[in-house]
Amino acid sequence: MSSADDGSPGEPGPLPSGAPPGAVRVGDEAAAVIAGDGTVIGWTRGAEALLGYPPAEVTGRSAGLLLAGSPDPRRTAAVAARCRTGAGWSGRIALRTSQGRSADVDVRVSASFQVAGREAFLVSGRELTPHWTMEGAVLDDFLARSPVGMAVLDPELRYLWLNDTLERFGGVPREQRLGRRPGDVLPGALAAPLERLMRQVLATGVPITDYEYLGWSWADPHRRRAYAGSFFPLADARDDRIGLGYMVLDVTDRWNARRLLALVNEAGASIGSTLDVQRTAQELADFAVPRFADFVFVDLLEPAIGGGRRGEPPVMPEGPPSMRRAAMSSVREGCPEAVVRIGESVGFVPPPHDARFLVSGDPVLLPVLDPDSHAWTVEQPARAARIREFGLHSLISVPMRARDTVLGLTTFMRSRNPVPFDEDDVAPARELVARAAVCVDNARRYTREHTAALVLQQSLLPHTLRGGTALDVASSYLPADAKDGVGGDWFDVIPLSGARVGLVIGDVVGHGISAAATMGRLRTAVQTLADMDLAPDELLARLDDLVLRLSEEEPVRGAAEPDRTTVVGATCLYAVYDPVSRCCTLARAGHPPPVVVTPDGAVSFPELPSGPPLGLGGLPFESLEIELPEGSLLGLYTDGLIEGPDKSDMAGGMARLAQAVSRHDLPLDELCPAVVKELLPVPQPDDIALLLARTHGLSPDRLASWDVPLEPAAVGEIRGKVARQLEAWELADLSMTTELIVSELVTNAIRYASGPVRLRLLFQSALICEVSDASNTSPRLRHARTTDEGGRGLFLVAQLARRWGTRYTTRGKIIWAEQPLP
Repeated sequence: MSSADDGSPGEPGPLPSGAPPGAVRVGDEAAAVIAGDGTVIGWTRGAEALLGYPPAEVTGRSAGLLLAGSPDPRRTAAVAARCRTGAGWSGRIALRTSQGRSADVDVRVSASFQVAGREAFLVSGRELTPHWTMEGAVLDDFLARSPVGMAVLDPELRYLWLNDTLERFGGVPREQRLGRRPGDVLPGALAAPLERLMRQVLATGVPITDYEYLGWSWADPHRRRAYAGSFFPLADARDDRIGLGYMVLDVTDRWNARRLLALVNEAGASIGSTLDVQRTAQELADFAVPRFADFVFVDLLEPAIGGGRRGEPPVMPEGPPSMRRAAMSSVREGCPEAVVRIGESVGFVPPPHDARFLVSGDPVLLPVLDPDSHAWTVEQPARAARIREFGLHSLISVPMRARDTVLGLTTFMRSRNPVPFDEDDVAPARELVARAAVCVDNARRYTREHTAALVLQQSLLPHTLRGGTALDVASSYLPADAKDGVGGDWFDVIPLSGARVGLVIGDVVGHGISAAATMGRLRTAVQTLADMDLAPDELLARLDDLVLRLSEEEPVRGAAEPDRTTVVGATCLYAVYDPVSRCCTLARAGHPPPVVVTPDGAVSFPELPSGPPLGLGGLPFESLEIELPEGSLLGLYTDGLIEGPDKSDMAGGMARLAQAVSRHDLPLDELCPAVVKELLPVPQPDDIALLLARTHGLSPDRLASWDVPLEPAAVGEIRGKVARQLEAWELADLSMTTELIVSELVTNAIRYASGPVRLRLLFQSALICEVSDASNTSPRLRHARTTDEGGRGLFLVAQLARRWGTRYTTRGKIIWAEQPLP
């Protein structure tokens, strides 16, 4: 073994050259057993951890290979001789690690001993690690310059020492603190909880760390600060508690950031609960008072309140901006500070700014509001007077913008709160307004879309209902709640040939413009199919085919999916009432059954076969014919009227409807809205449509019919009977045209159709002439050439009649022509 660099092998050697004063020996103990001839015969885990050599690489080899420098045989012999006398040796030796670096190790060698008859030495060591010593001047400078406030208090909680940082935090000079308790120099509300925690630490010996509290400094008594304090006991060498250590850190920035985050999160839950522009603005004002300000008002530009156009860019107003007061809130009841009330026009921007401030300006901070300044006195004299009267002393005005759209201006003011706004308050104000601006813009856009859908739907619904003399009709439509969007409920009354009237009601699944547009397409299709005089079941079958084709349409390439107007589901009920027979033929496609109230007050829901909803395809529809006595009430409605809010009690809803429509004390146009209001007093998530019709039969003296023999001579006889009937009805002015129409229609039936042939005249709101036969061949209107001897009959009929057409029956067809009454 090599010797240490000391003159006496029996004493510990000096520290390595260049080691700083005060070095200590630290580290895990490493040990090895070395034979008298220098061979390693034992190697511990600590030695492996220190030098990195596993036992297999070291045992059986010379210990001299572990030295970082050249071996010194003379020194090694001296150390070995000392250890053989029963004394040990210690010193510093430079050893080489497995990574090739040199490590200074404090080595101790034991007295020699025998291992299996072989001389051996136990060698242990620790790596030397230097550390810095703290001189008094360094320690004093460290404590004085530390950004952490520090203090030492005695067991009576009197200040013994404090650094400059703590003196600055409290604003109380050091001389006034030393020898006094915190309660003697700080406000009681602030000092009491601190002293309670300090006594707890002295009593239990358990430190308290990172205790946050709000305070202030005498240097700035109006500005609230946040601190984080730690308290720990101080003990002497006998572990007796001799005092208390106190450390405090100013965490105002962290507290403000956390407060801003909490404020924004809370605002997100409180602002924007509805899709109403003014309600959203009011929620902003209510939220900020008194959390942030004492008086808040929100002024919105006219287009923002009215909805505006899609993608409306910021507009530079000419002159003062045209805004309207949308909301305001104050700590004083009634907002007496306000110069302008809600709904009134306002052009306020804080002086000396102009309208450009709304488009591109940053928030305006006025920590001290001086109403006597020239700008306020000249530009806002009324506001300057209110500022003086109510002590409004600080202001922040934030432009309200969202998605490149200028919405308005939000102003925060303080009066009762003596703390003026500062730069730290601008960020919360900006964030609150930004959150509210997005909600206002969402509400504005939704209001625009909802209004457009509502206007579209109302334009597609019938403005007047004509039941003729066969029906008295009344309708009521209740739009869905604004937050749910416009639905697709619709209804119609369609005059048909033969004095008959078609009644239709339907419901398109979904809400919004798509549902309204689909409703308009279906209503148009029903009117077209009804003009073809189709039976109700056949009309629904044709409508089902149409809906199926529409549902299979692909959206326009590049269009977004919500913009599709194809039908995804619809229900419909179609009824045809004939005043001559007083029969009503009905068919439905997934729609609720109609309600019938007879003149004696009996209410029923006819068991009408329930066909599938429109758009399924391939399933048949069935019709039902019922007789309605004179004065019966027929009601068609959509499912929202009977479902109610929970959409579960259909039977109960139908029972309530039956009771509501059975009232006889109201005329029809008053009964209809009364029924809707009784069943649904508040807006519902679905549209409501109700169509009521009171039936009238055609008086027998307004009907005339004759069987026509299948011979040409019968035409003249029939013309005479028609002329006499018109004289009886006092319609002699129509005799010539009617005789011509009858002559042409009867002649065609005799010549081209098969019997029997029958002529019928109906005197209702118009004069209707009908000729029926057993043929299914429909006549065709054509334009005869000059040299043709025939082919002008139907052309003549079309010229003389207001309307004419053909409808098919189970026994053949009917050709009809309608003339207006004089």
